[in-house]
Amino acid sequence: MGCSSSKPADQLDEPGLEISRRLAARTPFTVNEVESLYELYKKLGSSIVQDGHIQKEEFQYALFRNTSKQNLFFDRVFDMFDVNRDGHIEFEEFVDSLSVFHPRTPNAVKIKSAFKLYDLRHTGYIEREELKDMVLALLKESDLALSDDVVEQIVNKTFNEADSKSDGKIDQEEWENYVEKNPSLLKNMTLPYLMDITLSFPSFVMRTEADESEL
Repeated sequence: MGCSSSKPADQLDEPGLEISRRLAARTPFTVNEVESLYELYKKLGSSIVQDGHIQKEEFQYALFRNTSKQNLFFDRVFDMFDVNRDGHIEFEEFVDSLSVFHPRTPNAVKIKSAFKLYDLRHTGYIEREELKDMVLALLKESDLALSDDVVEQIVNKTFNEADSKSDGKIDQEEWENYVEKNPSLLKNMTLPYLMDITLSFPSFVMRTEADESEL
C-alpha cells in the first residue's frame, strides 16, 4: 500500500508505478486515473482523522456531508469497500471497490456486488426481511416516505418475482435472473463520472507523459 499511518495524509508516499499499473490492469481505470484516485483518497483520508486511511466517518461525510446519519445502505456500502474488515478503507480497497461502479464494468460484476449488499447476514441468500430492510434503507436514502402497506406491497411483489424456486429465499442464480429482467435495479451501481476521473477532478496531479509512455 505504501500508506503509513505515522505520516500526515498530505505527506504519504504515492502508491508507486508498480501498484498503479497493477490496479489499472485489474480495473477499468488507467494509470493516470489511479493516481487521480490516490489524490481523492488522500483528501478523504485526511478530512477528519489524520491517519492516511479513509475511516468510516470520513466515508460517511463524503457521501452525506454529515457523520451522524444512520443508514443501513451506507453501512453495507462501507462493508463492501472495507474488504479486509479492519474498520477503514485502504487505497487498493478503495480503487478495487470503486471500480465496481465504473460504467465499463460488466453487469455480471455489478449484479454479484449488489447481491452481496442485500445479503445482510452473509448466508449466500437474500431472505425476505433482508430485502425489506434494504428497501427501507434505500427509501430513506432517497428521502421517500411510503406507507407501511405500500412498502409491504413492494417487498412482496419483488420477493415473489425473484424467488422463482419458491423456497423462501433468493439465491445468486435467482437474483441474476431477476436483475436481468429488471435492469433498473443496477442504476445505483453505476457512477457515470468515473468514465474520466482526470476530467472530473482536474485539480488532481497527473502522472507525467514520460511515465505513461513506459506502459
